[in-house]
Amino acid sequence: MFRKLFTGIALASVAVGVAPAAHADGFTLKDKPKIAMLYFGPKNDGGWTQAFDEARVKIEAALGQKIQFVESIPEDASQITPVAERFIQRGANIVIGTAFGYSDTFKDLAAKHPDVAFLNGSGTTNGPNLESFYGRTYESQYLCGMAAAAASKTGKLGFVAANPFGVVNWTINAYELGAQKINPNATVTVIYTGAWNDPVKERAAAMALIDHGADVIGQHVDTPTPQLVAQERGVYGTGHHRDLREFAPKATVCSSVWVWDRFLIPELKKVIAGGWKPSPYGAFIEMKDGGTDIAGFGPAVPADKQKIILAERDAIMKGKQIYAGPLSDKDGKVRVSAGQTLSDADLWKMDWFVKGVVTQQ
Repeated sequence: MFRKLFTGIALASVAVGVAPAAHADGFTLKDKPKIAMLYFGPKNDGGWTQAFDEARVKIEAALGQKIQFVESIPEDASQITPVAERFIQRGANIVIGTAFGYSDTFKDLAAKHPDVAFLNGSGTTNGPNLESFYGRTYESQYLCGMAAAAASKTGKLGFVAANPFGVVNWTINAYELGAQKINPNATVTVIYTGAWNDPVKERAAAMALIDHGADVIGQHVDTPTPQLVAQERGVYGTGHHRDLREFAPKATVCSSVWVWDRFLIPELKKVIAGGWKPSPYGAFIEMKDGGTDIAGFGPAVPADKQKIILAERDAIMKGKQIYAGPLSDKDGKVRVSAGQTLSDADLWKMDWFVKGVVTQQ
């Protein structure tokens, strides 16, 4: 997920930080809404940015207006600011960003333009007219882990991950917990590539995992390369960002997909209605409120297992907690006591793994 993903320490401080001041009556636009978006990458990148672009089309239909957008704006204030200012000069009063690295610049822009509403996907800064948002990807990855175990003949699953950050580790742990729901003996072996978008490293990692016996490959990286390798090698895989059956229809049995329109349409309607009060710590979106969902299944997931997975999806939609106690790490240390759930701050800084996860560390 590019550099927009943040370290557990940074996120934990956001999650437990001091709430910024907010207007008592909330934020209200002074003119008719005019929306603009800044994309981190190209709109057809096949992953993160394309998911936002697909949401844009649905938002346009729901709100009855065209949304201006610019592609490939890097996480650099000198690049972000001129584009945002140009949109605002043209009348945009709702500006949506799509990268962690926009966070500080959006905070400065929001302070400079108090009559403009700012929202930022995977950002960390918030204010009276600024809200960052991100999805609880561990919920959809838990379901993908179930599909992976259902498709596996060996119970040996592989996972290609970018960096050992909290928001990556929570997907790996959830993947294993989901797999255990189908096969209590399932294991997940993880290789970190050290990069969010590096097809060469992703290919090497996927090949190594398959060579060591993995017959399903999961992923938390930006390209569909692990799925392509799975298809080339005659095994299965689960995707991330979007439905990766587009790239590997024979291999991909489930994908964790972004469904930003499910969150942004109602949130933008709140902004337009007036009296909008952004969450002081940002919106950490559960699956029932948008953010992520799953797409699948391939024929490798038996019909009876599909019913079990969909039943779990329904339970999550109704409030089931993935990280509910009792839950211990692979060394036997209790991480969540019985009757408790893992706090958001602890989720952000997750640096431990459940039993069944094999890592390079």
